[in-house]
Amino acid sequence: MSSKNKCLVLVVFSVRHPTGGSFIRPGKASFGVDYLAAVRQVYGMDTEEVLSEDVSSSSSKKIKWFGIKERSSESLKSVLLNGSEVNGCGADGEIRKTTPNVEWLDLSGTLLSCWEDVASITEQLVRLEGLQLSSNRLSLPSDCLAHRQAFCSLKVLVLNSSQLTWPQILQSALMWPQVEDLSVAENSITELQRPEGVLQSLKSLNLSGNPLEQDSVISISALPRLENLILSNTGLSVLRLEDAAPGSQTSMFPALKKLYLDNNNITEWDVVNELDKLPSLVQFWCRGNRLVSSDGNPRTANQMLIAKLGQVVTLNGCEIHHEDRRGAELDYIKMFGEAWLKAGGRSQISSQFTSQHPRYQKLIDKYGAPEEGELKKIEPFALKNQLLKITFVFPEDAGRKPIEKKLPASMLVQKVKGLLYRLLKVPAADLKLTYTSPKMVGTEFEIDSDLKTLQFYSIEDGDQVLVRWS
Repeated sequence: MSSKNKCLVLVVFSVRHPTGGSFIRPGKASFGVDYLAAVRQVYGMDTEEVLSEDVSSSSSKKIKWFGIKERSSESLKSVLLNGSEVNGCGADGEIRKTTPNVEWLDLSGTLLSCWEDVASITEQLVRLEGLQLSSNRLSLPSDCLAHRQAFCSLKVLVLNSSQLTWPQILQSALMWPQVEDLSVAENSITELQRPEGVLQSLKSLNLSGNPLEQDSVISISALPRLENLILSNTGLSVLRLEDAAPGSQTSMFPALKKLYLDNNNITEWDVVNELDKLPSLVQFWCRGNRLVSSDGNPRTANQMLIAKLGQVVTLNGCEIHHEDRRGAELDYIKMFGEAWLKAGGRSQISSQFTSQHPRYQKLIDKYGAPEEGELKKIEPFALKNQLLKITFVFPEDAGRKPIEKKLPASMLVQKVKGLLYRLLKVPAADLKLTYTSPKMVGTEFEIDSDLKTLQFYSIEDGDQVLVRWS
């Protein structure tokens, strides 16, 4: 080929990312950085200065913080590298010399691929107590016990959204002998097995967002120090503590103080009866379930929860005051007094009633048996003519004074909104109503149907209706 006919042939080389299938341009390819390089990137260390100095020559190397007073890397107690390209520890021993005082480390969503890489970092952080590893896919080491020293001081571990199964967690737990707080939410956990020789120091466990098999929850009931258990969004509908009779205490979950069951499929009050068997339970969350009372009123259901759970002092984040508990328990006695009399009353009570209302006898011992007059239902005529003194308040309009009105208990919410339209000149469709009661301080109840009456929502004399609008 003559020089005149020569052509320039351009060859473009491409490489694959080691963890993915996409092609990357050579100039843009990044296969990750070591821990210290990520610290420099995230915390604004002067890169040129680092290149001109031997980092290993001085453990008092200064980090330049933009907008923050210059400080030594040795003073760092928290290092947040979430979403960075960390893929390993770097030069041997440098982490120990450069960031020796780190107590909390966030490595979630990084390029770490195995527990050995994590251990190579944490074994140099002797003060590390909290580790966040969510959204990583970490392969298990062949010998977990070999890495036990690397996590010996670890107390808090977060492994959310990491596609873990429970057997993998139990196997990995051999590396974490002192872990007290473990979060494994949004993983691939279905069936729980009993932890044997691991997780015995665990005080808090978050299993939320895992599709758990119903009966397998009991498998973790023997954990001796477990105080806080989060089972929200797990599809739970049944819980059986069969070692104890109704009204008795179970030996399961001996230390459990806080239980979260939000957004599950709990529809039966039998589940609540079972929970009253827990000897240490004092705080309980169960929002977003379908526990309803016979009248369909959410406030009544709330009172039933209080009455059925004798030791609970906080329900759905709200403190249960003495007067709240007294009111709920007295109402519960009246609510089921007729059924109690039919089931035998003061004589031999039926086992079916005891199973459905295991605390009822305790409440009678506490307050006395219900009088016959207390069991009578309100006559329709009396209901229709019962007037309630209600105070309308406007929490999002500080300048507007409260309005007090006397309204019939039989009044539809639709007509209440019509009254408010005339007073406020705000379209009824834009109004949102809730109410509070002095019997349930700190709790706000929704009024969500225009076609229900005030009586349906158990609004009583002296209650406040909170008015908001869009």
